[in-house]
Amino acid sequence: QVQLVESGGGLVQPGGSLRLSCVGSRNIVSISVMGWYRQAPGNERELVAVSTTGGSINYADSVRGRFTISTDTAKNTVYLQMNSLKPEDTAVYYCNVRARMLLSGYKDYWGQGTQVTVSS
Repeated sequence: QVQLVESGGGLVQPGGSLRLSCVGSRNIVSISVMGWYRQAPGNERELVAVSTTGGSINYADSVRGRFTISTDTAKNTVYLQMNSLKPEDTAVYYCNVRARMLLSGYKDYWGQGTQVTVSS
């Protein structure tokens, strides 16, 4: 079973920084896409940042210039460095990985979610 474990969320003041991590289980054979989504109360889940093994990276307009996604495919890990955090960044953040296990096709897997709260 593929498992994604997230960490790094918490309470931070406006202007502060957090780094989220998402570590995939060791039974993952290959990864094609790694990304981060977030969902605030009353809102739909939205794409924050995505990185592909082909080297393309995309950010939501709301986070571009403040957030940085990075990956370590060999370790099945994706990070989200969040700087200059704003109260509107408050949400549950989910990592998403398109991966496959041995002898299996690619599927999307989700982390358990980690709460990020930006408040004074």
